[in-house]
Amino acid sequence: MSKKDYYEVLGIGREATQEEIKKAYRKLARQYHPDVNSGDKESESRFKEIKEAYDILSDPQKRENYDRFGHQEGAQGFGGFGGFGDIRDFTSGFEDIFDTFFGGGFNAGRNRQASTPRRGADLRYDLEISLKDAVQGKETFVNIPRTENCPDCDGTGAKNGAQPVTCSACGGSGQQQVVKNTAFGRFVSIRTCEKCQGQGHIIKEYCPKCRGEGRVFRERKIEIKIPAGVDSGSKLRIPGEGEAGTRGGPPGDLYVIIHVRPHEIFKRQDNDLICEIAVNFVQAALGGELEVPTLDGKAKLRIPEGTQPGAVFRLKGKGVPSLRGFGKGDQLVRVKVEVPRRLNARQKKILREFAQVSGLDLPEQDDKGFFDRVKDTLGGK
Repeated sequence: MSKKDYYEVLGIGREATQEEIKKAYRKLARQYHPDVNSGDKESESRFKEIKEAYDILSDPQKRENYDRFGHQEGAQGFGGFGGFGDIRDFTSGFEDIFDTFFGGGFNAGRNRQASTPRRGADLRYDLEISLKDAVQGKETFVNIPRTENCPDCDGTGAKNGAQPVTCSACGGSGQQQVVKNTAFGRFVSIRTCEKCQGQGHIIKEYCPKCRGEGRVFRERKIEIKIPAGVDSGSKLRIPGEGEAGTRGGPPGDLYVIIHVRPHEIFKRQDNDLICEIAVNFVQAALGGELEVPTLDGKAKLRIPEGTQPGAVFRLKGKGVPSLRGFGKGDQLVRVKVEVPRRLNARQKKILREFAQVSGLDLPEQDDKGFFDRVKDTLGGK
């Protein structure tokens, strides 16, 4: 067989995409096919080269081997024109030629699907909820635009719900056989029935509401049950609430994607909730009981003496429930110690006494106000 460069045979570059390879092959196949050039040995030989090149370059694995090893590997590892490694390589290699000359003989399976029931498409709905709803769960309603079986004809597409009649041209199969004699022998191709367009049946009088489609577009209100513990990215599947199927097929499903809005106080970390609480420096030093917010309301939290800034305390069971039903997380309270920005004279005095008792050496500070300083300047008058 030819040892010409396969890319040159098809007239393409080495960076060609699969679509470009197929396009070049179809063009050359039409030009050099033996049926078009009956008795022309040169065209027949050229066609075999084109076919061999396409067999290799249209298969990603074979193409990779060819790019790496050239024709030496091709004779052994490609399963090329002279020795097919798999019958599927043979049928897939000739499929485009049959499409071009005989109307898709090897696409019978695809055409056959045209008259079979098909499941409806799945739908997606993005739902935004609050953190509280994510933690506690909620039942809500959403409006979903979708196609549904026509209520007037019950999805048949026929007026008054009458059943369509079997197509006389294809006998209900939705396909027609076409026989063609070629240089390679006698080929039987399968085509979509032109009379019923692959449906297998014919509607004599269309339903006026859906105009024979069997489906109508409408907006449906659907209840969504949000389980406690969901998070952003959680996906809820609602079976049978997608698009209506065709030709009697089942409907698709509805997938609800959860998006949780940020909360002004709490942040979520796995199944724990984290919040930050401001504590006066006196409370932090002496300890005491605080009121902290939770998603359920207020809760009591006791902090010990000498609580340091950044200390974290845990409220058991005040977090997010597990979606799997195994317990709940906790609420973590991080302490932020606040130092007052302004102190009156008495407060300053008490703090200086505290500093003295604690052995702290503080610089002398002038506690006089503005008017006292003015008075001193004027000689005490």
